Amino acid sequence: MSRSYRKHPFCGWSCAESEKKDKQLTNRTLRRLVKCALATGQELPEIREVSQVFSKDGKQRFNPEKSPKEMRK
Repeated sequence: MSRSYRKHPFCGWSCAESEKKDKQLTNRTLRRLVKCALATGQELPEIREVSQVFSKDGKQRFNPEKSPKEMRK
């Protein structure tokens, strides 16, 4: 893969730790609420109602002419 190049000048950046624990807690809560809702005949909850805010930073655009090495994978 040493000759692979990016097609678009975006790269991800994150200072956050893994979201694994947050996702585990969210899915446990959702499964418990769905089980209770099915038993009582209520409406099923959405995952957005249960989920917590995840700590992802996102992506950032860079100038490929100023930093051509960033276009390498």
